[in-house]
Amino acid sequence: MEPRTDIILFVCLAVALFVVLAVFGILAERRRRQALSAWAASTGLRFRPVKDRSIDNRFPAFSCLRSGSNRYAQNLMEGDWSGRWLLAFDYHCETHSRDSKGRRQTHHHHFSCAIIGSDVPLEPLRIRPEGFFDRLTEFFGFDDIDFESAEFSRRFHVKAPDRRWAFDVLHQRTMEFLLEMPRFTIQFDRACVLVHRATRFSPDDFGVAADVASGILDRLPEYVVRQQRGEE
Repeated sequence: MEPRTDIILFVCLAVALFVVLAVFGILAERRRRQALSAWAASTGLRFRPVKDRSIDNRFPAFSCLRSGSNRYAQNLMEGDWSGRWLLAFDYHCETHSRDSKGRRQTHHHHFSCAIIGSDVPLEPLRIRPEGFFDRLTEFFGFDDIDFESAEFSRRFHVKAPDRRWAFDVLHQRTMEFLLEMPRFTIQFDRACVLVHRATRFSPDDFGVAADVASGILDRLPEYVVRQQRGEE
């Protein structure tokens, strides 16, 4: 086979592979939309498959929604969840790097979020699974907040501008609750709790994530509720 023929064959195979992958991606996204639409309908949520590029501006305190470029939410599900407002969605953003030859590469990041509204004013708080590098940085004095529960402190990395608020929220009952639930990253702003992972949720995962946020709010001590509402 002549070199020119080899090149033509290689190009044809590359184009065919690209088309197959593109079609597979389109079909996979269609199946996901159908699955999420069915799950939303079964839970009484409104489903919108459109791209929404305003989420990062609506929730500026949530750092995961403000990373990278070309940011948008899609497959939005909204409505009542155990008496609280819920907004759940898939999220996309892009980051860029250079390869060894200086060529610009684009990296697409896809993950899911569930945001639960709170009828109690909140304070900033971030809870996420403890990682290897967290334990490593503790050696250099970059520690998070530790709690009486050694197991909870070992499994979760907690940061808050106000340490007292972290202890108010994460009392014994809430720590036990989080230890029993699947692991997520959880972040508070002044009015909402966001729950997410670095990957996309299954339909049922959205419900579990919403239950985690609701479960934390349900367990806020009464004195904290009164304090945040200015009743004492």
